[in-house]
Parts: sequence; structure tokens; C-alpha cells
Amino acid sequence: MRAISVFVIALMLGACSLSYRGAVSYQNPVIDRDAPDPTLIRGEDGLYYAYTTMRGGNVPIYRSADLVEWEHIGGAFNTNEVPHYVPKAGIWAPDISRVGDNYVLYFSMSTWGGEWEAGIGRAVADNPAGPFTQSKFLFDSREIGVQNSIDPMLYQEDGRCYLVWGSFRGIYLAELTDDGLELREDVPLRQIAGTAYEGSYILKREGWYYLFASVGTCCEGLNSTYQTVVGRSRSLFGPYVNRAGESMMENHHEVLLSGDDKVKGTGHDSQIVQDDAGEDWILYHGFDVTQAKAGRKSYLDRVWWDSEGWPHIGDGTPTREGIAPMIKKR
Repeated sequence: MRAISVFVIALMLGACSLSYRGAVSYQNPVIDRDAPDPTLIRGEDGLYYAYTTMRGGNVPIYRSADLVEWEHIGGAFNTNEVPHYVPKAGIWAPDISRVGDNYVLYFSMSTWGGEWEAGIGRAVADNPAGPFTQSKFLFDSREIGVQNSIDPMLYQEDGRCYLVWGSFRGIYLAELTDDGLELREDVPLRQIAGTAYEGSYILKREGWYYLFASVGTCCEGLNSTYQTVVGRSRSLFGPYVNRAGESMMENHHEVLLSGDDKVKGTGHDSQIVQDDAGEDWILYHGFDVTQAKAGRKSYLDRVWWDSEGWPHIGDGTPTREGIAPMIKKR
């Protein structure tokens, strides 16, 4: 019945959207290979670019015209310029942002369990396809005083840049210089959420700041318990709360997305981006139950908002097949 309804809606959309490109429907996963911790941006060329974790190697870049069909176009760094700031560390959980004329890639460097040696760096490019150069290690856990300093993301507002990061030792926020390239040492860092979270992301919408994050275990195959959760605040600096007004500082939140019998460990979502019809879309990773050893694949889902301004993803579990994003022909 679900497949029939999707097909009927697809026909209706196809009849009224002849100026749009790409598939009318899509199936998950959209990146059918190990592609965890996705981060997402739309370039000036109208194409979408996604960057993911690759432990011990370069940062993979994927490109898409429609958010559905993705092409691997190489690594973010030239082969001889892959950062190596932490001994034996891999590059985890990248974050991509446009700051002025630059595309800035923030990234974690850590070894599994090396929570005090972990840290965050950045690199820049004038094109989302890279190569990213001028890499610099911004800080490690000991320098900043935050254990397990990984999972960075950049939030920008009114010409100011803020770095948000953390993994199960609190989520923290610090101000960067206006170009997003250096930490401002004259502004104290702030904790904005408790110890249940990692993979955080902030979105401002209609006067609310939404803090998306992941809870549970990310990397135990079909035993992974990862979920995507959310809270919101009237201030960037919090307090972020759930529907009942309980604080994320005390590890209260709303569950946005959970695994099911087809996908396990759904979490570490990307930035929300819009298609050309104004609909919101998000990438996240999960383990395909039929191919658990293939790693964490990337999944695409539409985000919708209820009358009280809270986000939702489908029925709270990954979409198998849905209506594809609406992308104008160019």
C-alpha cells in the first residue's frame, strides 16, 4: 500500500513539475557505502556536496545534482597534505560551511578512546570540490579543557562565527574570529548541553534555535542504539529544552529519529538544506540490516515541522522509499 501511494503521489508531482530535474521518487540509502557522519552544503554551482568520515585516510567528497544520486569525486585534501596533527589519529566527523568567499572544512582528529588527545582543525578552499589547504589545528582537549573535543560544527549569525562541539562530555560553544579560522581567546566558552550528546548541529528557524544531536552508541553494528534528538531555545546560548521544558543540560530532549528492523544506529545528521521547492532535507547515517558489515551508509529524509514548530522525520524511522527533492533544471 505504501509503494502504491508513493507511486500515485509521484505521478501527481511529475505532472506539475516538468521544470524540475532528477528522479520523482527515491530509495534509501542514497550513499550505498560506508559514509558516516555526513555534512552537507549546496555550492554556488547549484550542486550539493557531502563530506564524510574515513578513519585513517582522506575526507571523501560526494557530489549530487538532486540529493539522491551521489558521485564520489575524491578526497578533500591533496594526498601529501592530509592533516596529521594527532599521532595515529584519523579524521572524523567533518563539517562544511561557507564563510565569506571561503568554504571552510572543520574536522575532528582522534584515536578511538583517546579523549584527551582529541582535537579540532580546519582547512579552506574556494570551491566545495576542494582541494582544502591551509589546514590548522585549532585546539586539543587538554588545551581547551573539554574532554573528547570532537564533532565540530559552525554556526553563523550577524557576521559572527561560533564553533559547537563535544562528545558525551558536554556540548560546548566558543566564538571564532569573523572569518571562522581562529578561536577568539577573549570570549569564554560556554556549555550548552549535557553529557548524553555528540554530533551536534544548530539551526535557527522562526525565532527558535534548534539543537540537533545524537545519543546512544554509534558504532556497534546492528547493536548500535544511536538516535537523533532535538531541543530548542530562544537564545543561541540556551537553555535548550524539550516540549516539557526540561533542559538538555540535564540530558532531556525530543527523539527525532530511531532505527527500526531495516536500519540500526540512525544518527549524526548533517545540516538541513532546502530543495528548490523550499522543502527541508537532512542526511544521516545508519547500518543497513541486510549489509551490516558494509559500515554506516548515508540516508536522506525530508524534515517537516508541526504547528508548534517542532521538527519531524517521517514516522520517526528511516524512509525506505519517498518523494524525491524538487530540484530545478539548470
